[in-house]
Amino acid sequence: MSQTIEKARLRKQLLDSRDALSPDFINISSSKIHDRLRKLDLYKSAKTIGAYYAIGSEVRTQDIIQEILNQGKELALPKVVKDAIVFMKITGSSDLEIGNFSVMEPKERCLPIKKMDLILVPAIALTREGHRLGYGFGFYDKFLHGKRTAKVALSYAKQVVKSFPHDSHDVKMDCIVTEDYTIFPS
Repeated sequence: MSQTIEKARLRKQLLDSRDALSPDFINISSSKIHDRLRKLDLYKSAKTIGAYYAIGSEVRTQDIIQEILNQGKELALPKVVKDAIVFMKITGSSDLEIGNFSVMEPKERCLPIKKMDLILVPAIALTREGHRLGYGFGFYDKFLHGKRTAKVALSYAKQVVKSFPHDSHDVKMDCIVTEDYTIFPS
């Protein structure tokens, strides 16, 4: 079986499993993940943070987004432009609109941010070595390739798996935060 087919099969299986999580589990676990994130020096010291606006069964980020704004830090969210993502500065919910994939995105008037200290990355699955299985579009891998930005994946512990196929162009995470533990892959 080709690596692409295996990744697609695994992606569907893990996404179906995540989508079956109860709303209570998602909310409680997201709150615990937020608490763990808040304690990270990487997060505390970051002045400019890239985040994602959670959809479906993803780890909830709305409280994290609000906290970043309340702390007066610079916040950027991704916007899909052609076949790539661009992180754009937002200052509040009035800067957002429903965009591609029914995800809240920055409006056109928002300015791109080139350099971020830290970026919160969504994932369908991760390994303890920092490999990430995303949605299969390659947006984050393309964006993060060659950047020095600290990459923190937010994930439920059950999404951290032993292994899955990965490519040389897949960007590894610097930190994985779950409701049960924090991993710093070596």
